[in-house]
Amino acid sequence: MIEEQLTVKTQDGDCPLLVYTPTNGSCGPAIIFYFDAGGIRPAVADMAQKLADAGYVVLLPDLFYRHGPYGPFDPVEVLAGDMMAILGPLLMTTNNAKAAEDTGAILDYLATRSDVVGDNVGTVGFCFGGGMAITAAGTYPDQICAAASFHGSNLASDAPDSPHRYASKLKAELYIAAATNDEHYPAEMAKSFEAALDQEGVIYTAETYPAAHGWMKPDFPVYDVTSAERGWREMIGFFDRALKATG
Repeated sequence: MIEEQLTVKTQDGDCPLLVYTPTNGSCGPAIIFYFDAGGIRPAVADMAQKLADAGYVVLLPDLFYRHGPYGPFDPVEVLAGDMMAILGPLLMTTNNAKAAEDTGAILDYLATRSDVVGDNVGTVGFCFGGGMAITAAGTYPDQICAAASFHGSNLASDAPDSPHRYASKLKAELYIAAATNDEHYPAEMAKSFEAALDQEGVIYTAETYPAAHGWMKPDFPVYDVTSAERGWREMIGFFDRALKATG
């Protein structure tokens, strides 16, 4: 694993940032990785490195930095107990809008790296990070040209920073991977989100996987090998087309 540990200065403090690069030493476009509610842990680092090995510089910010030290958590144990008692205090420290603010500092940092190819940046998020990936793309439309969400939650809600409210600002192409019977992104919400994208002419692909919410995460009890392998193929293919083809 090729992992750099550093911090970036945000409006609210110092945000720890992990950077992953291809193990073969090559350069590539940049992708910002937004984690799920379980935060930084070995499985997430492994996913970031896997994406890096597809030819990318992957940046994994610890967006729970406002809370202070935590974990790492074992999702199986957390989900078997009182999840909100454990994760609630962390989740209350950030949201889509704050994540977008933090992304500005990450984009500034990107400009200092010599191993990043091209000016186009991608974002990818999982669970609640899916909304952050889209919100960031809407906040920095001239820099982020591709955003992917896997089992993203609450993509069209009443919240002032709901991702669907950024549709008019998006220039990025989107890949939206939903789960069947997902209480965090039910069919009616998906229709509302896609309607907002359609109204603004956003280019996107929306697919529903025959799996449960969280299927991409290898340390989740609902991890689905077949659907995860498909998800990785779609993710890498999407970013290859959107980032590498344009430089």
